[in-house]
Amino acid sequence: MKVISVVGARPQLVKLAPIAAAFAETDHQHVIVHTGQHYDADLSDVFFSGLGIPDPDVHLGIGSGSHGVQTGGVLTAMDPVLDAEQPDWVLVYGDTNSTLAGALSAVKMHFPVAHLEAGLRSFNRRMPEEHNRILTDHAADLLLAPTEEAMRHLSAEGLAGRSVLAGDVMVDVCLRIRDAVLAGEHPEPVLPEGIDPKAPYLLATLHRPDNTDDPKRLAAIVDSLANLPVPVALLAHPRLVVRAEEHGIKLNQGSLHSGRPLPYAGLVAAVLGSAGVVTDSGGLQKEAFLLDRVCTTIRPETEWVETIEGGWNQLVPNPHELGAADWAAIATRPAPAGERGTPYGDGRAAHRVVEFLEQHKR
Repeated sequence: MKVISVVGARPQLVKLAPIAAAFAETDHQHVIVHTGQHYDADLSDVFFSGLGIPDPDVHLGIGSGSHGVQTGGVLTAMDPVLDAEQPDWVLVYGDTNSTLAGALSAVKMHFPVAHLEAGLRSFNRRMPEEHNRILTDHAADLLLAPTEEAMRHLSAEGLAGRSVLAGDVMVDVCLRIRDAVLAGEHPEPVLPEGIDPKAPYLLATLHRPDNTDDPKRLAAIVDSLANLPVPVALLAHPRLVVRAEEHGIKLNQGSLHSGRPLPYAGLVAAVLGSAGVVTDSGGLQKEAFLLDRVCTTIRPETEWVETIEGGWNQLVPNPHELGAADWAAIATRPAPAGERGTPYGDGRAAHRVVEFLEQHKR
């Protein structure tokens, strides 16, 4: 069996790591196509080296651009790759422009498509990721759902016959790296200047267009983080850096200390060292949950509804509209008592993905 994995952004590279490892234990041919959607070394190269992922077999070099430019570029570049490789499956990951373009190219050329992390829904149609994931699910032949909730969404859309519960491959990699970090197998993460790793701090990321493109909203969110009573280590996504510079917003002010994104092991270590997480990232919400750290999400909704149960994650769409004391109480709240459960699986999802591809091969 020949499977092509189409990846292009940081979260997809993390998901690719356990999939590539699972394929390496078989005789199947696994071809990795990197679209280049994330071309910054902090969001791409370090994940291949840090997670032990084989180098891409094909690099499309698409780079940045509008949604149309990126999606069209990947779509155009994928056609000759698929024609040359003739795969049994095209495996697409998550909800990026690379996901949708890889799926569209494959289905139009009549190659079977499997969608990893299928069935997630935010029900927020302003999010480009929501359109990407819905369109990909309805185009794909096999929907690899991470949770029971995702399975319910797929069933409600008439896709139950193509859906299987695979579990979440992020659990596979997150728990493996967590154990390695705790065993001292990775160096200490390079936190932003001004953050004392031995003192309480919050870890923060911010990158979604709804939070960064409006200068007034971005300035208000940054001010709310800067006024928290504990230091905040902001791992600044390139998009955030560009928007902040355009808007004249300082990312280093008050309690807020800005630094570069971290390799995955460094991110896991930084979460483990933190008192909690503040983010608008989907993946980091779940990683905080898996690593027993509370998360505060600057969004009105989340795809990962399981993190909300029990208080591990709390949605705060507009932290700057809260009183300073209320915002501080939410962001610095203690971890909930009791077990958090295992809604995302047992850490063997990648092996199940390979088995499902074997079982459903045409």
